[in-house]
This record gives sequence, structure tokens and C-alpha cells, in this order.
Amino acid sequence: MESLSLHSPLMEAIGAGLFGLALMHTFCAKYFEVLAHRNPQHAGLLHLLGEVEVVFGFWAMVLVCSMALLAGSGPAIAYAESLHYTEPLFVFVVMVVAASRPVLVAVQGAIGALATVVPLPNHLVLAWMGLALVPLLGSLITEPAAMTLAALMLGPHIFHQGVPEKHKYGALGVLFVNVSIGGTLTSYAAPPVLMVAGAWNWDTAFMAHTFGWKAALAVLVNATGMVFVLRRHLAERAAPTNTDAAARVPALVSAIHLAFLACVVVLAHHPVLFLGVFLFFLGYTQAYARFQSPLILKEGLLVGFFLAGLVVLGGMQQWWLQPIVSGLPPTTLFFGAMGLTAITDNAALTYLGSLISGISDASQYMLVAGAVAGGGLTVIANAPNPAGVALLKNGFRDQSIGAGGLLLGAMLPTAVAAASFLML
Repeated sequence: MESLSLHSPLMEAIGAGLFGLALMHTFCAKYFEVLAHRNPQHAGLLHLLGEVEVVFGFWAMVLVCSMALLAGSGPAIAYAESLHYTEPLFVFVVMVVAASRPVLVAVQGAIGALATVVPLPNHLVLAWMGLALVPLLGSLITEPAAMTLAALMLGPHIFHQGVPEKHKYGALGVLFVNVSIGGTLTSYAAPPVLMVAGAWNWDTAFMAHTFGWKAALAVLVNATGMVFVLRRHLAERAAPTNTDAAARVPALVSAIHLAFLACVVVLAHHPVLFLGVFLFFLGYTQAYARFQSPLILKEGLLVGFFLAGLVVLGGMQQWWLQPIVSGLPPTTLFFGAMGLTAITDNAALTYLGSLISGISDASQYMLVAGAVAGGGLTVIANAPNPAGVALLKNGFRDQSIGAGGLLLGAMLPTAVAAASFLML
């Protein structure tokens, strides 16, 4: 039998169909966790299928195997090797480094010092900073690093059994939306901006003037509203302090860890170099293990696996996505981008937009604004979201985050972000 081309209508249909199945699996992931508790004899397999981070990697494997069967192993391998995996690798590395205890102690110490200056209850201020200040910090340290730090800081405050489930989903939606738009003050920190910055000559000054101040305003509104809703539940259980941990981590060790983090961020587009830095980081943590907590290698690898799967599956969606993006007028494009982001990935969407020749300035703005505004609607909408899920899911019922709950929780902060970008 003659082998098929990877770009034949059949292969493109298979790619789109498997992408659709992966989306459905994502929305059903929480149900697998429920089944695992009801069927202990198959709990291992059901837990695996219930891991949101496994979903896209699993269906990407099915896609490559389908390619090998229908088009041949050579074209299938060539397709997998033709894709760029810098983002999954970077997210894995920056998650592990940013979540190391010396970095977390240093950041918590700085934020704790700022919180003491504000004449409000300390636990409210810390929660607000985790939902507002840290996401905006993502414009400097990149969004994945900001998500990691914010999730680890907010976990003891908000994501525990003492807070109603609906409020946890609301806070998660605010966190995801704020991280997605909080990286737009610079031209390098948000993946969807990075995809177009070079092609459209968008520098940091342009981003701050055109997007940044609007995003910052929306971040402040979202965080303030969420903390107001949570105020009674936060008062019931303040987060533990890290004074003992801080005493065991010398300032020099924290400074060295922050230097590792800075190197990884600066080298974010050079995987060979930032992986080399990461190997030195692993060696350093082994040499000074007494100042460390266990590194989140498993969580980081799962998130990297998820994003790599999204890259493989997303590479087969250009045939139907690009005509939609190129055929919409600016305002419609904004809402279309916001909706498509929820089922694709905002960086993939803006990348397709960067390939459109002659796209107007208004359409450029609307495409990116819609993509970042919708970045909190689903787990796959923005690259850092899987990191937040991996770090916070144990605080939810059944140790799993439901796609429907996240969508509902993100609706209001997404509307605030959309209004900011459209009306200001």
C-alpha cells in the first residue's frame, strides 16, 4: 500500500480528530480521578489517565504512531524532529529552579517585608501580592517562573481544604488570567508576545505603552476583587511563615540560586545553554543539600511532557486555524482569538498570525490582546498554566482540577482583561 503524505487531507483530519480527543480528555480528566477512588484495583491506570499533564503527551504519541503506520516511520520521525521544543524545555527548567527553597525563601522574604509596610492585615496583603505583584513580576522573570512562585506562595493561603471549592476555582482563574496578561509589560516574557515581537518589531517600550499599563490595571482589579471575596476564609487560616526555613538558608545561597534563575531567563531561547546552566544548578543543589528541599523534578517533567505533546499535536492544526485567523476583521478577531486560545494555545495562535502577510496594525493588536486575555480559560490556553495545575491540584477535591470549574472561575477576570484591552 502506498504511504500517505503527512499533509494529505486524511492525515490532517486525523491530526484534528486526535487534537479534539485530547481536548475532550482534558475536560474529563477529573472524572478519571473519581473513578480511581471508586475502583482501587485499577487506580494506577485511572490516576495516570486523570493526570492533566499526561493528556496531550499521550495523544501526541498516538498521532506519531498513526503517522508511522500510514505514512511510514521516516516521515513520522522527521515530523517529530522538525518541531521546536524550546518552550517545554524552558518551562521544565525554570519551574525547578524557581521552586527551589532558597529562591522561594528570598522572594517570600522580600514580599513579606513589603507586606509589613501596608496598613492592612498581613494575610490579606500576602494573598493580594501573590495574585497581583508576582504575576506582574512575570514581565521580568518570564511567566512560567512567575506562575511557579505564585502557586507555591498562594497554596498555603488559598488552596487548602478550609476554602470553599468555588472560591478556589475563582482564585485559580484570577491567577491564570493575571499571569497571562501580566507578562505583557515586556516583549520577551509572555510566549504569545514572543512569537510576534520579532516579526512585527514590537520592543519592550511598545509593549509597555500599548499593552502593559492596561494589563497592569486589569491585574490589580482582578486581584483586589478576589481577595475581597476571600477575606473571611483567609482570616480563618493564615499561611505559615518561613522564618525557620529562612534561618537555615544563608543569603549567599539564595543569591546564587537567584543568579541561576537569572541565567536561565536570559538564555530562555537557547536550550543548549540553559540546559547546561541547569546541570550546574543540579550539581550545586547536591553539593549544598542541607539548604535544599526536594526539587520538583516530577512536576516539572510532567508539565514539559504536556507542552511537548501540545507542540506535536498543534503542529497539525495550521490548515484550519490560519484561515480563521486571517479571515476575521479586527474586533471579531479579538473575540475569536480569545475563544480559540481556550482550545489551542495562545502562543501557537499568535505564531500563526505572525505568518500572515500584510496583517494590519489593528489586527495585530486585537490578535495578541485576545490571545493573552483568554489565557486563563483552560489548562492549555497558556504555557504556564500546566505548571500551576501541577503545583496546586492537591488543594482541590479529589486532588484534581476540573476543566469546567476553571472555565467558570476564569470568566469574570477574563472579562475584566478583555474590557481593559478593548475600552482603554
